[in-house]
Amino acid sequence: MKILLNIVDEDYVEVSTSGKDEARDPGPELDIFSPNGSSMQTDYLDFVSEYIESISETLRPISLKIHDNPELNFEEFIAHETLTKFMNTRKGWKVTQSAYGIKTAFTAVYDSGKKGPVISYNAEYDALRGIGHSCGHNLIAIASVGAALAAGAAMTKFGLSGKVVLFGTPAEEGGGGKIRLLNAGAYLDHKVDVNLISHPGKLKDSALVRTNAYVNTKIEYFGKEAHAAAAPWEGINALDALITAYNGLSVLRQQTMPGDIIQGYITDGGIAPNIIHAYAAGIFVVRAKSKKRLEVLKKKVDKCFEAGAEATGAKLKMTHIMGYDDHVPNKGMGKVCRAVMNRLGSNIPTEQFDLIEGATQASTDQGNISYAMPSVSLSFKIDSVEGPHNPGFAEAARTREAHVAALRAGKALAVTGLEVLSDAELLKAVKEEFEEMSKEQGTG
Repeated sequence: MKILLNIVDEDYVEVSTSGKDEARDPGPELDIFSPNGSSMQTDYLDFVSEYIESISETLRPISLKIHDNPELNFEEFIAHETLTKFMNTRKGWKVTQSAYGIKTAFTAVYDSGKKGPVISYNAEYDALRGIGHSCGHNLIAIASVGAALAAGAAMTKFGLSGKVVLFGTPAEEGGGGKIRLLNAGAYLDHKVDVNLISHPGKLKDSALVRTNAYVNTKIEYFGKEAHAAAAPWEGINALDALITAYNGLSVLRQQTMPGDIIQGYITDGGIAPNIIHAYAAGIFVVRAKSKKRLEVLKKKVDKCFEAGAEATGAKLKMTHIMGYDDHVPNKGMGKVCRAVMNRLGSNIPTEQFDLIEGATQASTDQGNISYAMPSVSLSFKIDSVEGPHNPGFAEAARTREAHVAALRAGKALAVTGLEVLSDAELLKAVKEEFEEMSKEQGTG
């Protein structure tokens, strides 16, 4: 059976939140066509499937070791050692530990020796404080490892030109590991053309996951202490400044757009009730559907913080902690990925845009990757009552069924990368789409 691709303009739309399943059966002979109408002569799926199945029982203990030893941002030493030690055993792969000055990052490169496109995969492996791998990063890791290894083996099998790069990307959970690698030049150094990743969820499969942009800011107010009963007029109440700002944000929410989210909490509200508080602080997160919308919303949010200072006389300090861009999926690669997933037994509808039938409110540093190069984030369903960032999801991420689902995603990622690697017209269309997106977002 041939894998063929048609990426002629076909807008995708957000699927309604009605909950209706509009999935379409692709049929037993799903064809995809290349942009020029010609068909690709090589079907990579059979080879990729057999290859990944052949290493399934090798990848399983790697997944379990990562899962059973949860490690936080930039502390993923067991995961780093486990993954790099394994990759060093694979023939033809050049592994660099602690890459780009990040102790728990790594790169693994498979070079055909012939000049050609460079496809890349990101492996995540950090966990969450207190609830371990409740985001299933152990599954993300083995899906990307399996995809990269299968793609490298297929390059040799089919005589393809180019390179496959596997990036070990720590600290997705708020640490921005991929951003640090981007800023260090990791993707530029390897001349990466496209990047692929996957993520487990509880609802359904999707090849076109889009996430929100977000920014995380520490807010501090500095006032002046005074006795709250004897001489309150001598003080400047930093807590009042913070409460004024907090209330301002509550008022602002009435005028925000769908997809705008403002969250926060007070980290320091003073030390005693009989003191005018000289210091108060909080952490606030702002999310929006796009990087451009976030910039607009953040200005309005900042005015609320400024209003708190203006109303009380306290001094305001705002410290940027972290921010992620929204993930903009590449439709061209997404269509290939969707078709492969459907051949593997999924039932992703043609119009499907995203993981949860509407834009997910989560954020990831893969979003920053999508603004730097064409990116696809494939969501795959695992059997869990609870969603990500819940203890039940961590339990589900350890099951045999989740392992099978992750490797199915790895197969789709591998074949998608190989199609990009071997079809010049597809790669051209993918890059043109990315360039157009960059112009629309003002980043090109």
